[in-house]
Amino acid sequence: MPASLSASALSRLLGPWNHGTGPAYRELADVVRLLILDGRVPLDTALPSERSLCAALGVSRTTVTAAYTSLRDQGFLSSGQGSRGKTRIPEHTSFGPALSGPALSGPVLPGQRLAGPLTAPGLNAPGLAAPEGMIDLAYSALPASGEVVHRAFAAALTELPALLPGFGYDALGLLPLRQAIADRYSSAGVPTRPGQVMVTSGAQHALTIIIRTLADRQDRVLVEHPSYPHALDAVRAARCRPVPVAFAETGWDLAALETAMVQQQPKLAYLVPDFHNPTGMIMPDDQRRRLVRSAAAAGTVLVADETLRELNLDAVATTPLAGFSSAVVSIGSLSKSHWGGLRTGWIRASEAMIQRFAAARTTLDLGGPVMEQLAAAHLVRALDEPLPALLETLRGNREALLGLLAEHLPAWQATRPAGGLSVWCRLPAPVSTALTVLAPDFGIRLAAGPRFGVGGAFERYLRLPFTLPPDKLEAAVLALRAAQDKLDAAPQLRRSLTQAPAVAIA
Repeated sequence: MPASLSASALSRLLGPWNHGTGPAYRELADVVRLLILDGRVPLDTALPSERSLCAALGVSRTTVTAAYTSLRDQGFLSSGQGSRGKTRIPEHTSFGPALSGPALSGPVLPGQRLAGPLTAPGLNAPGLAAPEGMIDLAYSALPASGEVVHRAFAAALTELPALLPGFGYDALGLLPLRQAIADRYSSAGVPTRPGQVMVTSGAQHALTIIIRTLADRQDRVLVEHPSYPHALDAVRAARCRPVPVAFAETGWDLAALETAMVQQQPKLAYLVPDFHNPTGMIMPDDQRRRLVRSAAAAGTVLVADETLRELNLDAVATTPLAGFSSAVVSIGSLSKSHWGGLRTGWIRASEAMIQRFAAARTTLDLGGPVMEQLAAAHLVRALDEPLPALLETLRGNREALLGLLAEHLPAWQATRPAGGLSVWCRLPAPVSTALTVLAPDFGIRLAAGPRFGVGGAFERYLRLPFTLPPDKLEAAVLALRAAQDKLDAAPQLRRSLTQAPAVAIA
C-alpha cells in the first residue's frame, strides 16, 4: 500500500508558501512540486484530500482543487476517480513546464519551458576559474598529487619515442593503460580483460559517449535527485528526458527507483553508488544486488559513475556495481584521486558494448593524447601510493568543515559523508541561490543547490567541498556566516536576490 500524507503534515512541510507573487493555486502547486522533487514528499504517496487540505491551510476549496489539477496536468500527481492523487514522476519532455518560484525570475506561463545551464549574477559559467583571491567552493576538486604525477610524466617521456612511428590514433586507448585498468577491476573482484575497457578524455567524455550510443532523442534517462550537475547537462545535451528519483533521508529509495523503471522504462539509469555526488552516501551491497535485478527486469542499462570510489574516508567495504552483473557499464577517472588536469577516464563494459562505444566515439574524437595515457598507465598501476596521505588529509578537512559549520552556522543541517569530497547541507530557508549570488561580495564562490537538480529543486541545499585546507575552510565558513547574516537582516534583499536574477533551469 502506498504511503499517505495527512493535511497537517503537508501543511508543516509547506511552511509559509503563500507570498502573494502570483495566483495562490500556482504558488501552492509550485511548493508541493518542489517538495516532491526534493524528496521530502516521496513518490507514490497519497496527498491529503482537497477538503482536509483547504481546512488545514485556511484557503478556499477552489485554490486546492486548482493546485491539484495543475500538479496532475504536469505529471506530478496521478489522477483517479474517487481516489486521492499519488505523487509520481512527470513524463513531460525536458521536465517541462518549468517551475515558477524562488529560483526563477518571474511566473512561467503554462506550457513554457526553460532550458540551459544555471546562470545568474554571481554565477560563473561551468568550467571557468574563480577570480584570483576568491575562495572557490563551486567545484569539488583537488590539486595534483604533485610528485607522483610528475614522476609518471617523466617515465612517459622515456616511453614516448617507441610509439612515434605509429599514427597515434586509437579509439580504445593504449593497451598498457587498458591492461592496468582491467587489472585494477580484477583485483577488486570484477574480472576484466583489456578488451572490456575504453580510455576516454575524462568521466564526462565517457558519459557523453555512453548516452549517445545507447539513447536516442526523447529517450528517458533515470537520474538520482540530487545528481552530479554535469551528468544532468550531458542528458540534456543529448536531448534525452531526465527521470529524477529523489533520495530518501537515509539514501537511495529502492522502491522509488524500481517504480520509476517500471513506469517510465528508461533506457539508462545514471547512478553514483560510491560516495554519491553531492551527498557523499554509499550504496550497500544488498541494495546494489536488488538494483541490478530490477534494472534487468525493466530492460534499463545501469551506468555506475565510480570516479569517487577511491575516496573511501571511512573504509566502507562494498563491491563495484559491475560485480553483480556483466551488463553494468562503469565509468572511472583519475580526476579525483590524482588531478583533474590529467583528463583521463575510462569505460568498463562488455567487449561487445565497448565496440559500440568505440564506433560512436569517432563522431566526437579519434582518441586521446598518447603522452597522457602513458603517464596514466603508471598512475593506475600505483594508484594506492598517494591515497593514504590524501585520505588522511581529507578526513582532517572533513572534520574541520563539519566543526566550523556546527559552530558558526548551527541552523544548517550538514550530513557527515562516508567519503567523497563534499558535504550536502540543508539550509533553514530556501536561500541557496540568494547566497550564491551574494557570496562573491564576501570573497567566495558557490554552486547553488538547484544546479544539482531539475525543475528548480534544492533551493534549501548547498554543497560545500572540503578540498581546501582548514584555514581556508574557516575563512569560507565565516564568509558564509556573514552572507547569511546579511540575508537574515534584510528580508527584502533576500527576495530580490531569489527573484530578480534570470536563473534558467532546464
